[in-house]
Amino acid sequence: MTALDDALRAIDDWPVPHAAAAVVGPAGVLAARGPQEHPFPLASVTKPLAALAVLVAVEEEAVALDDAADPDLLPGATLRHLLAHASGMAPERPLRSFAPATRRVYSNVGIERAAEVVSVAAGMPFADYLTEAVLRPLQLSGTSLPGSPARDGISTVADLAAVLHELQTPTGLLSATTLDELRTVQYPGLRGVLPGFGGQDPNDWGLGFEIRSRKSPHWTGTSNSPATYGHFGQSGTMLWLDPEAGVGLVAVTDLDFGDWARTAWPQLSDAVLAAV
Repeated sequence: MTALDDALRAIDDWPVPHAAAAVVGPAGVLAARGPQEHPFPLASVTKPLAALAVLVAVEEEAVALDDAADPDLLPGATLRHLLAHASGMAPERPLRSFAPATRRVYSNVGIERAAEVVSVAAGMPFADYLTEAVLRPLQLSGTSLPGSPARDGISTVADLAAVLHELQTPTGLLSATTLDELRTVQYPGLRGVLPGFGGQDPNDWGLGFEIRSRKSPHWTGTSNSPATYGHFGQSGTMLWLDPEAGVGLVAVTDLDFGDWARTAWPQLSDAVLAAV
């Protein structure tokens, strides 16, 4: 048993009905534990998958990051603002709560609006576009989107590990320039609330992915570099990629996020980075 295998054994002690995890490096999966092909609800880990599809649409020139988000509701806001949670859209209702790029407001409806912009431009439901743009090219056979692109995705550890591998060792889903933008802080310096972890100043975000920076408290480990980017979901799911360590981690469960995760996820992250 390798040190990484030993680190992943920690999920056996989590107070959850089922859990699975994988560590991913540039060459692929380095270690895995639990049912790799079992479908789990993603909750907000749906968002980075949706963001990848939106960015494919940008590269196909169906949309542009500078396209208007919603001229009537969000004057001045763009698709880029929506992906970076900087549009000023309220969290759960299509309401304007701030001017664009003045506050980081984590918004489910903002991501849904970004998906709608792509759906209209592509002339097809967003779930179908996600399938054509991301799921089929990456052969994510265990992933589906039966509802909201902000929180209703279903996937497996094997599929999410494939996503992390694509981000580390690109095969052409997105260009190097777009990948750099994805993991670069958009509208630096914005403060806001990180759900489950309170106010952060700044609350850095890329395009559909949260960026670790110097946030505290946080759901990744104390050893994760500030360049770490990823996402977690209220259904007990998380994934991150630390480009400085050259490794990524995905862990999924079927127990909602809570105090158990605030302790277990950072501990697992630190154990994985120590093993690497």
